[in-house]
Amino acid sequence: MTKDTLCASDRVSFGNEEILRITRLIPAIAAAMLSLLTVVPSASATPAQADAEVTPYIIGGGYATNAPWAARLFSNGRQTCSATIIAPTWILTARHCVSGGGLSFRIGSLNQSSGGTMANGVQTVNHSADLSLVRLDRSVSATYAPLASSAPGAGTSVQVYGWGATSRCGSEINCQSERLKVANVTVSGGCTDAYGGAAICARRGNGITAGGDSGGPMMSGGRQIGVASTSDRQTTTAYTNVTRYRSWIQSVAGV
Repeated sequence: MTKDTLCASDRVSFGNEEILRITRLIPAIAAAMLSLLTVVPSASATPAQADAEVTPYIIGGGYATNAPWAARLFSNGRQTCSATIIAPTWILTARHCVSGGGLSFRIGSLNQSSGGTMANGVQTVNHSADLSLVRLDRSVSATYAPLASSAPGAGTSVQVYGWGATSRCGSEINCQSERLKVANVTVSGGCTDAYGGAAICARRGNGITAGGDSGGPMMSGGRQIGVASTSDRQTTTAYTNVTRYRSWIQSVAGV
């Protein structure tokens, strides 16, 4: 199994093989990695073979109806990742989502193209794990995502949110969701994220995360427990464990 990060990375041709281009070269992890979920457009993207059993939504899941803390991340004007607003001037997202710079966010809207509040990122503070805090250029009045202090155990059904690819379409920039999606997944245990940080692994429920969902939240009981890091787009996804880094988040963002 390979792990891919969840920003909207595209598969691009390299000889006779497909490789994933990610926003930043990261150290190889001893075990095989799930691929990042970032979206980066590519003119030479090669479509992946579709899975006949995959329903073409988050992949899977359905449309979210209530997620006032959700934020769509744009890098230099391009749809790239998902995120949450956790304080008036602070966004929580994945570290691998912010390397392209030129960050802006649409906050509090279920639609990535309209509504809510637009704000720009003026400072990024990265953790060694796949977490980043982005300070906004203005104070945004919103419903902020409450952060959990402990993670649920294996077998717990949790919810994941994002505007990422709605099918295994190869060039994931071309199949991003206009509306925020949500899917149920089941916690399978602890694991590592794209940078070797503490993560929560989950197996597919009625959907699974894909490119563009990076940085988006995993929620349990209405509180955020994770930040989307990697996924194999089929059965398994890994979310950086927010509960393990609460003291760092508090030291930076004050929450």
